[in-house]
This record gives sequence, C-alpha cells and structure tokens, in this order.
Amino acid sequence: MGAGFGAGLGLALASSAFIGGSFVLKKKGLLRLCGRGRTRAGQGGHAYLREWLWWAGLLCMGVGEAANFAAYAFAPATLVTPLGALSVLVSAVLSSIFLNEQLNVHGKIGCILSILGSTVMVIHAPQEEEVSSLESMAEKLKDPGFIVFAVCVLVSSLLLIFVAGPRYGQSNVLVYVLVCSAIGSLSVSCVKGLGIALKELFSGKPVLKEPLGWVLLVCLVICISIQINYLNKALDIFNTSVVTPIYYVLFTTAVMMCSAILFKEWQHMVLDNIIGSISGFLTIVSGIFLLHAFRDMPFTPNLLPLFLQPGRPDRHQSCQHQPLLPSEDKGSQSAEEEEEEEK
Repeated sequence: MGAGFGAGLGLALASSAFIGGSFVLKKKGLLRLCGRGRTRAGQGGHAYLREWLWWAGLLCMGVGEAANFAAYAFAPATLVTPLGALSVLVSAVLSSIFLNEQLNVHGKIGCILSILGSTVMVIHAPQEEEVSSLESMAEKLKDPGFIVFAVCVLVSSLLLIFVAGPRYGQSNVLVYVLVCSAIGSLSVSCVKGLGIALKELFSGKPVLKEPLGWVLLVCLVICISIQINYLNKALDIFNTSVVTPIYYVLFTTAVMMCSAILFKEWQHMVLDNIIGSISGFLTIVSGIFLLHAFRDMPFTPNLLPLFLQPGRPDRHQSCQHQPLLPSEDKGSQSAEEEEEEEK
C-alpha cells in the first residue's frame, strides 16, 4: 500500500466523520425551525438559512466534502465512495444521542456490519490510478459509454424533479434521494477531475489555462447546489435514519457505476479482488438495511430464545422435573374416579 493510497484512505475516513455529524446538525436546525412555525424546507421554505445550527451542519459537510475531494485525488473512487458507510454509522449513533432517534440491537449489528464491509472493501480495493492527467480525463469524458450514462442521469433527474416530485415527493423518500444520488455520481466525476488538476497545478503545470478544469468546476457547483437543495427537502420530510442509509446505498451504487464506465478502475482488478469488493459492498448494504428496516422495532428480552432469557430456568432442567400431567388434570382425573366408585 503506497503513501498516496494511505493518504486517500485517511482523508476518506475523516470525511465520513464530518459528513455523518453534518446530517445531525442540519436536522437539528430544521427541527428548531419547525417548532417556531416557519415554512418548512420540504414545502419550499428557505428559513433554514437564518439558523446557525444548519450553517454549522453545512460547515461540517463542507469540511467533509473537502476531505472527500482530496481523497479522490489519491485513491480510486471505488474505494473512497463506499467508505461513506461510516458516515451512516456516525449519523445513526449521534441521532440516537441528540435527536432521540432509536438505535436498537439491529441497528448496532448494522453498524458492525458496515465497519466489517468497509474493511473488506479497503483490503480488496484497486490501488492503481487509471486517470493521471487532464488530457487523459478529457479522453475519458469523450467516451460514448459515459456520454450515454450522463444523458440518462440528466433525463431521469429532470423527470424526478418536474414530474414525480410534485406528486410523490411528500410521501416517497426515494424521489428526492434519487435526484441527489444521480446528480451526485456526476459530481464525483467532476471532483476526480479537479483533484487531478490540482495535483498538476502543484507540480508546476499550466492547468489554469486549460478550459476543462473550469468546466468541471462550474459543473461541480451546479451539481452540489442541486444535491443540497433536494437533500434538505428529504431530511425535512423524512427521518434522518431513513434518508441517510437510503442515500448512501443509492449514491454509492450510482458512483460505482459511473466509475466503472468512466475510469474503468475495475479493469485493473483480479477476480478475487472484484469478488471481495462486491462482497464488502453487499455486507455494507446489509448493515445499512438493518439500520433502516428495524429502526422502530423494540427489542425486548422476551424475543430471545428461552435459554437466553434472564430469570428463566433451563429448558432441559425444567423438562426433567416437569410432571407428565398438570395438577389440574390430575385433580379432575381423581374426581372422575371417585364418581365411578360411588356409582
């Protein structure tokens, strides 16, 4: 493992911590506005711009995205993006503390699975860089496969915003989260290109004269603005423990698809590393599912097997000392015998 790969890994981990905390801060700010009777973000209001907690969350997200931005310059997107699962873990734990959202045993198991899956993905992630200059990045962007992918993303996002949003946005969490995820896959491509441009800039190359760098910067600003807007709507309408894991799964899937099409990082991986990466990602998804699907299910000792329940006798011992017939049955049987003798 090279120094650059280790730096990318460390930045990705720091990014997850800041982004996970930002969800909680922003949700806390939105809840304070709701208590004051202001127009909610899910209904088109922008009163959250006057709430300092929301700005604190935005600052944390900015720091996390900056670390994430730098991580993409050193490590493959196939590694950096799935590690965002740790932000789900941070968000779930902090939400249970500061937002009084439930984190039961299933959620804790989901957190453990997310950590294990992230570890597996780190072990099997590609450690080679396919794109190392803006010239090669420009060639990748001209690839017909990526052009088709980008057109599909833009068309589907427009349909979600203008057709599905007004009808189902208030009742279905997938509408706004799908917009964030689809647009986010393009923003990761922009971040990857800008990271390469910064590396070339620091090495003394005249990157500022290249129009591609400025185009990527403008596209990144547009994509991030759309993501922030619709992520705010989703967080305002739905529970944080619902939005965060679904957003992670959809966003990571979209980014991995974009990375496979644009950067072709998977071509440098042998079969066992491909299987390991997919298995790690599915393990993370399983953990995220446990965090989400069973978040409101109470877990009491009565749900445990009998031999694990506190205060219950061992099943085998109870069976050894248990009479064949209950006392009530014995009493009724003796009463019937007495009646027969009297007759």
